[in-house]
Amino acid sequence: MIYLDYSATTPVDPEVIDTYSRVCREFIGNPNSLHKLGVEAKKLIDASTKQIADILGVKTSEIIYTSGASEANNTAIKGIALKYQNRGKHIITTELEHSSVIAPVSYLTSLGFEVDFVKLDENGLVDLEDLERLIRDDTILVSIAAVNSEVGVAQPIDKIAEVVKKYPKCYFHSDITQCIGKQRIDLTNVDLASLSGQKFFGMKGVGILIKKESIVIEPLIHGGKSTTVFRSGTPATPLIASISKAMRLAYDDFDTKLKQVKEIHDYLIDKIKDLDIYINSNDYCLPNMVNVSLKNIKPETMQHALEEYDIYISTQTACSSAEYSKAVYAVTRDKEKSRHSIRISLSYKTTKEEIDKFVGVFTKLLNDLNIRGE
Repeated sequence: MIYLDYSATTPVDPEVIDTYSRVCREFIGNPNSLHKLGVEAKKLIDASTKQIADILGVKTSEIIYTSGASEANNTAIKGIALKYQNRGKHIITTELEHSSVIAPVSYLTSLGFEVDFVKLDENGLVDLEDLERLIRDDTILVSIAAVNSEVGVAQPIDKIAEVVKKYPKCYFHSDITQCIGKQRIDLTNVDLASLSGQKFFGMKGVGILIKKESIVIEPLIHGGKSTTVFRSGTPATPLIASISKAMRLAYDDFDTKLKQVKEIHDYLIDKIKDLDIYINSNDYCLPNMVNVSLKNIKPETMQHALEEYDIYISTQTACSSAEYSKAVYAVTRDKEKSRHSIRISLSYKTTKEEIDKFVGVFTKLLNDLNIRGE
């Protein structure tokens, strides 16, 4: 098998599975219970939370555990909107956002909120002047992902945060799901940040919302003691320990892993640059993703054809239901390219041998499918 869909989800690291399994066996108590088993489970959660906080450069009190990035995004966006709607009902975002940002923002319009989409330049980067122009007295939230999940555009989060920071009644939320373990990020001036364990070789079903201490949000889930008043429910001790382990592993030998990904990325680009395709990813994209558009071939046709060779890529993000890639369209302004795009996503585990086999099969299928008119 050749797996080139790491941006959709990653296989779970064996060490993470071991941690999860051990905690399931040895820490059976409810962390909110006052007896010995509960106290032991809580101590483990506290240690896991401290490790995550140290890696991300935030306080332990600012970590909210969720079921994933989608819940974290919804909690951040709806939580800010509902808590601070007395200040205003204006939200700013981009066309590059994940559906778990776009959907709650769209939902809020039914409650009387107004949404503006900031302009992007020819590389897909946020136009900072337009962002500042859009911010009003009643703007309460700016939500912009650190890294787009389809094309891989990495936004200048620090510069965006500087703009938003000028407006004390406006908060800055960033979906950082696609950059954990792939780039370092400074969250100093980011008010809220969402991430998911499944994107960096962790378990599915656990995510994190970073919420700065000074900010209050309206919870999505009410009732029941947890690790925080902002997300009710019995703390999932094994999942919390596992995401802490996955994050530590993700940043072990980080520079070496980043170098490996960059080398594989450049090797892939060199192999496909002369093929009859369009390469949509640019120099402002993380090397973990290469987005290309096919000519006269449906992306799902190519996806299933590659699957016959046990090679796995994706078309749009796995959570998307649109007829075309809005992210690709935002960068290319070309509907045909956005309808015919595929995403090849890499990790430090991807080998040159895998790339060679993929390119060989991909080249053959480009010729075969074009001849058959598919």
